[in-house]
Amino acid sequence: MIKNNHIDNIGGMEFATFRLKEGVTETTLVELSHKVEQEFLRRQDELVLHFLVRGKDGMYADVALATSQEKAEAYCQQWLSHPVALEYLELIDETSVDMTFWTRIN
Repeated sequence: MIKNNHIDNIGGMEFATFRLKEGVTETTLVELSHKVEQEFLRRQDELVLHFLVRGKDGMYADVALATSQEKAEAYCQQWLSHPVALEYLELIDETSVDMTFWTRIN
């Protein structure tokens, strides 16, 4: 999802790696990610870009680029109270999550 075509507006990032729970498919993850974008993320004015990537050995990363690190952290906290976002989080093996926040420096 791209809300703003200006890369210069990116000031912070949330980067979370994870594995899916046993029995959850990538198709289900992608479908629910689209639903989260439609019902939750598109309403966040300072969210610039959100996407999923797949790595090796069943690892995934959820990436959110925002106007600041503080905004990225605030949006992350909102996931915990949004019904569709909570559905998405239910797909994830919570013991595998590594979430970090970053500030753009150039």
